[in-house]
Amino acid sequence: MRYQLFFAWFFLLFTFKYTNTAAQNLEIGLGGGGAAYIGDLNQTHYFKVSGPSAGAYLKLNLDPYWAVGLQYNYGKVKADDLKSSNAYEQNRALNFSTSLNELSMQADFNFLEYFAGGGAKNFTPYIFTGIGLVFFSPKGNYQIGNSTEAYRLRFYQTEGQANAYRNFALSVPYGLGMKFKLKDSWGLFTQIGYRTAFTDYLDDVSGVYADPNVWPADGNRAVREELSNPSSNPDYGRPGSQRGDFRKRDSYMFVGVGISFTFVSQKCYTF
Repeated sequence: MRYQLFFAWFFLLFTFKYTNTAAQNLEIGLGGGGAAYIGDLNQTHYFKVSGPSAGAYLKLNLDPYWAVGLQYNYGKVKADDLKSSNAYEQNRALNFSTSLNELSMQADFNFLEYFAGGGAKNFTPYIFTGIGLVFFSPKGNYQIGNSTEAYRLRFYQTEGQANAYRNFALSVPYGLGMKFKLKDSWGLFTQIGYRTAFTDYLDDVSGVYADPNVWPADGNRAVREELSNPSSNPDYGRPGSQRGDFRKRDSYMFVGVGISFTFVSQKCYTF
């Protein structure tokens, strides 16, 4: 809860302070594209887009080179072992999908003297980084009995956890892109950005297969066992054997294009 309160407080402070006092340098933007995921169910395809993404930002241009702001991004990612070309993953037979809701504070650095309301250049490459908070809740589609359903995986403690893992984590965004000046105060941008998430459970997979004896003897035990190990191969699912990869953090990516508008006062580009 302290992370959510911190980001909410910072958002209100940023909006109140700069929408009036620095409106001549304030920029808003909207964008969309695709989202990708890199983790235990996708270890090698770093640019494999698996769902849509959309986002918006509020940014303050400090000068033609530096900008800071708040950004919200939404994405949808998924992976399915049965669709993998890797034999190990096909036999493992896990799958997941999740929505990603990210709020971040980011800083841009333009390599050229660029500003949508003025500036010497009509375009610039740029890089960005920051810190954020991402919310997620992986679901898996599995056939248990005679029906196939979507299960909210974190509530089934599929790796023998004592408690469900958190559905949010800190993230570190970083990436690069291009900005292009259009008519008046309008701009066009394109970017690709990765996020290192401080969790290994975006996909509900992290460590080793659980010992079924650690699960409580309730009505969900059979479901937990199936969600933990849906493989029909008897060599998979031995307690303590590796279920995921050895990396401690999952990653995700947003790629896309968007449009921006910069509020320019009569002083226009004085900085």
